[in-house]
Order: sequence, then C-alpha cells, then structure tokens
Amino acid sequence: MAFLGRMFRRGFQSSRVLKFEEKPFHKHAEEGVKLWRNLTFFVAFPGIALAMANAYISHTAHHEERPEFIPYEYMRIRTKKFPWGDGNHSFFHNKELNALPEGYEE
Repeated sequence: MAFLGRMFRRGFQSSRVLKFEEKPFHKHAEEGVKLWRNLTFFVAFPGIALAMANAYISHTAHHEERPEFIPYEYMRIRTKKFPWGDGNHSFFHNKELNALPEGYEE
C-alpha cells in the first residue's frame, strides 16, 4: 500500500505543467483561427451581401397585384375583437394586402 502511495506521489510531483507557448497544438490552433477568419470575411460576408442584393432586386422587380377576395367561411374568423383600434384590424394590418372578413379596404 505504501508503494502505491509513493508511486502516485512521485508521479504528481514530477509532472511538469506546460506553458501555452510550449503546447504542440498551438501552431495548429493558430492556423485554424486564420482559416475561419478568412472564410468569414471572404466567403460568409460576401455571401450574405449577395443574398441581400438578390432578395432586394427580386422584390422590387416582382410586384404583384393583390389576389381577388373570395369570402371563404373558414378564413378571417373573428371570435373576439382585437384589443386595439376598432377591433377588426390585426396589429400589423396592411390595408393594401390584408383583407377583412368583408373584403379589402378601398
């Protein structure tokens, strides 16, 4: 039993703590940081900018008229009034695109 105690104590006392600069994976980690930084700046940000430009151009070029109002009985059901305004308009109501139960506003 004493032998095991000396063995573990000897192992812990002689273990050396490596400094951050001495770790063998430091250079590999630095290369990974450079890779992901470059991917972020040269791939991700331009990709986001292109997607935004594509969405803006397709939105401005593709303008539809509002669809014809068909009074389906299962749509635009009001069981209780909205707590704002006249109680018939939703909170983000757009009179050009959103129909009321009676039809579009003119």
